[in-house]
Amino acid sequence: MSLRERLAAQISQTGPLTMAQYMTACLHDPEFGYYATRPALGADGDFITAPLISQMFGELIGVWAISAWQAMGAPPRFVLAEMGPGDGTLMSDVLKAGRLVPAFLTAAQVWLVETSAPLAARQRERLGAEPRWTSSLDGVPGGLPMLLIANELLDCLPARQFVRSVTGWAEQVVGLNAAGELQRGLVPAAIALPDARDGSVLERSGPQEALAAALAERLVRDGGAALLIDYGRATPGYGDTLQALRRHMKVDALSCPGEADLTVHADFPAVMASAEAAGARTAILTQAAFLARLGIGERAEALMSSRPDKSGAIGRQLNRLVGADQMGDLFKACCLSSPGWIPPAFEEA
Repeated sequence: MSLRERLAAQISQTGPLTMAQYMTACLHDPEFGYYATRPALGADGDFITAPLISQMFGELIGVWAISAWQAMGAPPRFVLAEMGPGDGTLMSDVLKAGRLVPAFLTAAQVWLVETSAPLAARQRERLGAEPRWTSSLDGVPGGLPMLLIANELLDCLPARQFVRSVTGWAEQVVGLNAAGELQRGLVPAAIALPDARDGSVLERSGPQEALAAALAERLVRDGGAALLIDYGRATPGYGDTLQALRRHMKVDALSCPGEADLTVHADFPAVMASAEAAGARTAILTQAAFLARLGIGERAEALMSSRPDKSGAIGRQLNRLVGADQMGDLFKACCLSSPGWIPPAFEEA
């Protein structure tokens, strides 16, 4: 039985699925879920992330982590964690940058939070046995200050969708048509929502907000910061952002359950509000502004000078990361931190 058939059987027995339930099944079903069985990153896969575009991205995240550690007073022991580490490229580049400050690497306890067995295997191939792995944030020991990095994690956390009509709010769900095929539909919304114009789509991600609250509680208790980089909005808004990517092409989210990556935009206003409610400080920048403050322009120039034959490729990589029409404005760098402290690069945010 395929995932499509299993979902159809479930819907016929218990009723329509919320979009959040559908996303969860497509991404994490133990037998057929995308991340559980077939995550495909990189140029030959379904999607590509910033660490795979250029080494500059991971190097500068490493520079940020070193600077944040120093700003915390260079504690002799701290947790350096990454959630959703992909194929391990980002942490590999962060640790390479850490070699510039050996005391940073000596102090760091490296933890990777990964739910995907195939990706964890790829991370071990790249990073060796030194990091420690866990499947949840709760598995990362407390009691030490923490610097946590999560690049393109929030967008994988499921969201419910609500549509405003002349009769009020309805929730978008996945049901079955007369032929037994998966089909979008609407049911009356069971929660209170703000007023909006007809046709508005509102997305709510409880898992994004819950993660922000859990991180904030940890940072308030133990100190440190969490750097969350993703595509999404910096101000509250409306819109249907659910998308499915397969071989770098957008496909219908219902067309191939478990065979494509499903994402929604990070809801940074809700993430920051949840973190602030738990006592953390928050700040946000566009990815372009964040990387510029860390010196990506200078780093690109240095790489071009050392490899003139690669200057064209390096320039294209730079534009992909910071160009306003590329990742520069759509992607945001959001920082959660312990009270009374604003980490490097976010001081004026």
